[in-house]
This record gives sequence, structure tokens and C-alpha cells, in this order.
Amino acid sequence: MEPIHELMKARLEKRQKLLDQGIDPYGGRFEVSESVTAARANPSPERDVRLAGRVLSHRDMGKSLFADLKDSTGKIQIYVQKSALSEEQFALFKHFVDLGDIIGVSGKLFTTHAGELTVRVESFTLLSKALRPLPKEWYGIKDVETRLRQRYLDLILNDRAREVFLLRSRVVAEIRKFLDGHGFVEVETPMMQPIAGGAAAKPFKTYHEALGIDLFLRVAPELYLKRLLVGGFEKIYEINRSFRNEGISRKHNPEFTMLEVYQAYGDYETMMELVQGLVISVAENVFDSLVMKRYDGQEVDLTPPWRRITYRELIEERIGEDWFRISAEDRKMRAAQMGIEFSPDAPDYEVTNAIFEKTIEPTLINPTFVTHLPAGLVVLAKPNKEDPSVVDVFELIINGQEIAPAYSELNDPVAQRERLLHQTAGHGEKLDEDFLTALEHGMPPAGGMGMGIDRLAIMFTGSESIRDVILFPQLRPQT
Repeated sequence: MEPIHELMKARLEKRQKLLDQGIDPYGGRFEVSESVTAARANPSPERDVRLAGRVLSHRDMGKSLFADLKDSTGKIQIYVQKSALSEEQFALFKHFVDLGDIIGVSGKLFTTHAGELTVRVESFTLLSKALRPLPKEWYGIKDVETRLRQRYLDLILNDRAREVFLLRSRVVAEIRKFLDGHGFVEVETPMMQPIAGGAAAKPFKTYHEALGIDLFLRVAPELYLKRLLVGGFEKIYEINRSFRNEGISRKHNPEFTMLEVYQAYGDYETMMELVQGLVISVAENVFDSLVMKRYDGQEVDLTPPWRRITYRELIEERIGEDWFRISAEDRKMRAAQMGIEFSPDAPDYEVTNAIFEKTIEPTLINPTFVTHLPAGLVVLAKPNKEDPSVVDVFELIINGQEIAPAYSELNDPVAQRERLLHQTAGHGEKLDEDFLTALEHGMPPAGGMGMGIDRLAIMFTGSESIRDVILFPQLRPQT
């Protein structure tokens, strides 16, 4: 294979020759009659079509050429015959069109003797001359990082990648349709905030020159959405970008998409019913099935009713009935023996939760509502009236990942201040006084839920990693 710079040199020379002949190698507006898929759906012989796409194969047979043309919906064969074109047009195609070029063609449909639907080209226009060749080895490429860094090539040549992102788009559209149909209003809240709140996470920091202040990219939109509840909105949602200056893993990207939903006069059980209905609606309307295939062949069965179990019951079921009866020191010792990492001064509830996240959560494949978490884990939720050591919360686990946490929202401003003060003690973090002031004006009881759109997309598309469902995941710069 010739070195890429030699191939590029040849293509640059072709580009210049085209310009010298007064031909624009980068075309302009081209009216298409339909997509490739639409053309395939109506293969009437001798029907006129105008299609545009990228040339992915090129078979020169002397006085005729066959090529494959691919648009965003599919691929179709085109037939370029010397007798059907002017001498100039045929020579232009034969000598100047390369793999990867984008062209527009007009002609008539016919079916070859081999049964292949084909466009007999009557005229064509060069719309974009590709100076870099498509990698021949791409179809068998194993370097995942190369695919992620050059996602545009992944989308050109990997039909599965294109399908995943089209499905993701349909999932998000169905979420909006479901919530709109249930009377929720979509809103937008600030992505740059003077105080990063709504989640215990490390923020990205920036500086606003005109105002002369530090700002933070939001870690969650929660506190602003609750301000809207105070203002009289009763059913709201936001599909938002959030940012956390933390690690990168199969489940985490520093920039990610969340859905947050709030319903005045509801509670965490209201959110349970909502999220179950929402996920089932997406499964039925986008995938026409309640059983999803994972990347490893396992199945995720979304058939209701979904299991509900308290956090304590699940811990005792998986780790041992004596877990909450032994001392905190013994729990730390047993956790260490299990290979669980935690800070030496970690509160007792964090030790238990580390075990839950590392050893139990990944095993919950079918939907499971894990309810009533320790109060220390969720400072914005209402305490349970019968047992104030836990809060009225659930974590929905599907496909071995937390998909959606939800609460009965704490709306007592005095209790909320106390809990935020306790959370920030010793960390030098500021309280969001504007949020607390809003609460002091009265926020109705409400149910609230956050949902990880990326993780939901992983489950629905059978992908392995969050990087497979984000078009441009964050990667370490190449050296």
C-alpha cells in the first residue's frame, strides 16, 4: 500500500487539475429526490432518482464502471456507462473520482442480472473531493481508541456505530414525547453556576472576565429546577449536559447527559411509577420489545412489575444477615478483606455503600428499585418518617448500573440548611444561600428523579461502554 502522503499528493494534484479546468471540486447545492433507503423501497424500473453520498467502492471495467454510493440511510450500486454520459463526464468520473469522494448522481433505477438494484447514471456532480483516503483495513480494525478519536471514520464505515447513535436519538425523542404527553414542561437551567451544587462531585472551574467571578460547570441542575418548583412550575424536566471533574471509566465520562424530572405534590413512589412507565414506553415504541440483549449475550428483561427491595434487605441478602449487627470496625475489616477500597476516615455508611457499588450493583441485571438508602448518602431527600436513619429514596439499577436515583425531595429549609452544613463541614465549600432563600419562600412536597441518558443508551443498544454511546468521548491527548 502506498504511504498516505503519496496518495494525498496524487489527490491534491487531481484537485488542482479540476480547478484548472474550471470545475469546483467542492460543488454546492444538490437537490436529492430521496434517500437511498427510500429508493430501495420503491425499485420501479426506469424510475428517475437523484441521490447523493460517498463513494465506498469503485470497479473499473473499461467502458463502464460500477461503484457503491452510501448516504446516511444505506448503500446502493451505481452504474457509470461511457455511452450514457458525455465524453467529458465519463472521463471526469473515471479519472478524478476516488474512494471517499462525495458525489451527486441522477439517473434511472434498474436491476442487474445478479439481482442488484442499481442507478444507471445519466449525470453526476462532484460535491467534495476527499484528500485523505479511507483506511482499507478499517472493516477489521481492532483499535477501539482509533475509532473513538476519528469517530467520523467510524460513522462512515461502521454501520453498527451509526445505528447506535440513531437509536440513541430515537430514545431521547421518545423520552421527550412520553414526558410531554404526561403534562411535563421542558425547561433550561444554567450550565455555568456561581456555586456547584446538586451532587457531591468535583466541578470544573472557569472565570468570567466581565463579571470578575469564578464560575463552575454544573455537576447537576437540581437546585435550579427546585427553584422553579418554588416559582410555581409543577411538572418539569430538563435533558441537560452536566460535568464532573472526576475519573473516566466504562461507566463515566466527565461530560455526560442527564434527565432530571420534578413533580410537585408527588414523592419517590410517584417517580417509581413514572420511570417504569417511561423506560417501558421507550422499549416498546423504539425497540418493539421488553427484552434487551447485552454486549455479552445476556438478556435484560424489562417486563413489569419491577423488583423492589430495601437497601438494608439487599445488603443482608448478599453480604450476610449479621452485617448491620456487627461493629463499624468489624465492617471495615470485612470490607478490606473483600478488597474494597475506602478512605481510613470514611463514615460507616460509605464503607457499606462501597461494597454495594462494587459487589452488588453489577449483578443487578433486570430492573431493581433499591429503596431507603442511609440518610448520609442523600442530603437533599426527605427522611423516612418511621426510620429517620434512612431517606425516602430509590436507586433504579438496570444492566448492572445505576440508571436513575429518585427522592421524596426535602422541602424543609431549616432541615436542608442543617444537612448541607453537615455535608460541607471541613471542606471549605460555600452554601448555596440563594437556593436556601428560595426554599424559605416555600417549596411544595415533590418527587424528583435523575436519569443517566448515556447509561440508558448503553442498555438499550447493547453497548459495552459509555464511550460507545457518546459521539465524542473525552480521551487523553495523543503525544
